Amino acid sequence: MSRRYSESRGRRLSAYEASVERFAASRAGAWVFRTAVAPLDRRTGAAVSRVLRVPVGTLETTGALTGRPRRTALLYHRDGEALVVVASNYGREGDPAWLRNLRAQPRVRFRTDRWRDYTARVADAAERARRWPAATDFYAGYGVYAGRTAREIPLVVLEPAWA
Repeated sequence: MSRRYSESRGRRLSAYEASVERFAASRAGAWVFRTAVAPLDRRTGAAVSRVLRVPVGTLETTGALTGRPRRTALLYHRDGEALVVVASNYGREGDPAWLRNLRAQPRVRFRTDRWRDYTARVADAAERARRWPAATDFYAGYGVYAGRTAREIPLVVLEPAWA
């Protein structure tokens, strides 16, 4: 089976990466990541995903209703100084809770190698159209998820607070 070439990674995915991507994009894989991997990642700072060699960071938002810190492990890709995350919710209807939180309070923190402060914003239609191909190139599962839901999956841009 031919592995796909990722423009954003500048290489073909390894057999391991391709198999993890295919599994994660499947309904069963999305369920496993949503119900098992994501909760463990939330508690361990994305340790499970790092072991799986998945490029995941931790987003910390402020709860829209509680005002308490909320952490979510998310795939991300870099676009210059900014980070781009996708509010796919594994292809389910409805936006993920973290998106509601950052809409209420756009000051967030994101951890890759260390915690950094960002200002989050949802990309408008034109920017989303421009950035969507890079997101689906980075993780083809986003295209699969988009086919499962009637909603348009939002892209979120995290811009460095220091910029």
